[in-house]
Amino acid sequence: MCAQPDIEALGEHRYLVTISEGEDTVEILVLANPSVVARLGSEGDELRVVRSTADYLIARQRADDLPAELDLDDVAAAYEDFEDHLRSDLATVGGRPGEPAAEPDPRGPS
Repeated sequence: MCAQPDIEALGEHRYLVTISEGEDTVEILVLANPSVVARLGSEGDELRVVRSTADYLIARQRADDLPAELDLDDVAAAYEDFEDHLRSDLATVGGRPGEPAAEPDPRGPS
């Protein structure tokens, strides 16, 4: 089982995704192609798109089977449901992508 990915912004729309799988650590360089991020309706939130992409991919295959470099455009081309899945995931209010939104406190703000 994989641990949650660690993501480091490198600049120029590039991110280093580090995934621990058992005793192994896998590093993947992800290019957050701005045109794909815009198609997902998440301009300005590249980190969240990259995190959701990493979660999407490791739910479907072993981290060590992923290529060392990924472009979001290539992921979108390889997985028919990728963009719809990410749009849904990114529409989640609050929390990490894939987590349900926090329920409001019925007592109101503290």
